Amino acid sequence: MQEIAPIIKIALVQTNLFWKDKTANLAMLEEKLMNFEGETDLIILPEMFPTGFTMEVEEVSEPMNFTTTRWMKQIAKQKKSVVTGSVVIREHNKYFNRLLWVDKFGNVDWYDKRHLFRMAEEDAYYAMGTERKVFDIKGWKILPQVCYDLRFPVWSRNRVEGDKMEYDIALYVASWPSPRISAWDILLQARAVENLCYAIGVNRIGQDGNSIPYSGHSGAYNFKGEKLAFSSDEEVILPISLDYASLVEFREKFPAWKDADEFQLK
Repeated sequence: MQEIAPIIKIALVQTNLFWKDKTANLAMLEEKLMNFEGETDLIILPEMFPTGFTMEVEEVSEPMNFTTTRWMKQIAKQKKSVVTGSVVIREHNKYFNRLLWVDKFGNVDWYDKRHLFRMAEEDAYYAMGTERKVFDIKGWKILPQVCYDLRFPVWSRNRVEGDKMEYDIALYVASWPSPRISAWDILLQARAVENLCYAIGVNRIGQDGNSIPYSGHSGAYNFKGEKLAFSSDEEVILPISLDYASLVEFREKFPAWKDADEFQLK
């Protein structure tokens, strides 16, 4: 049985993005990350971090193991950390809003966004993800999600597996606009409470090429819904350390997960 690290260190990268300029975004992010001196197990970048949130799929997409994947492998190796964030990926004549998960050894896994934001016609340009994934870092189980997924609690539900819960951290990367930022704050906190887990959200700031404003509010909440870290509208790499023992202790003292309803996801 894998030993679980008592502490996991995570870096939340909240930043403005150059509109549909992959070269500029990767250079900017590389400079930020190389100047970040803290040790970390996981670096989290926003949704569509190389381009901004766009429907121009033919212009900005790339295949797997191309420019952005290779860049993530380089950063992961240099920082000795897992690097994650979503990218527009082209595969089999389809386009995916794909969260890439790249470790320091160059291994790549991914999660395709399930809930596509129809109000921006994302569902007309991107293929819907069909598989829910849980990743592992040092024994910690992490559920990756992308932006609009946050609004759908069934897809994030922390299911019971034997005598324990499926995951320890729910992670959301986003391009969540300022006019709806209160919903982002509320839902992140709710996902932590209802799933007895840590919840982390990384959102961008600035204004995109469609004049849509973003105000950040990246942060982390514990299993009680208490705010552990938070940053509003500023360029920042926000470090956070999460404690495994306190999570286990709370789940044992308040085992609401044992009364969860059973269901099957389709």
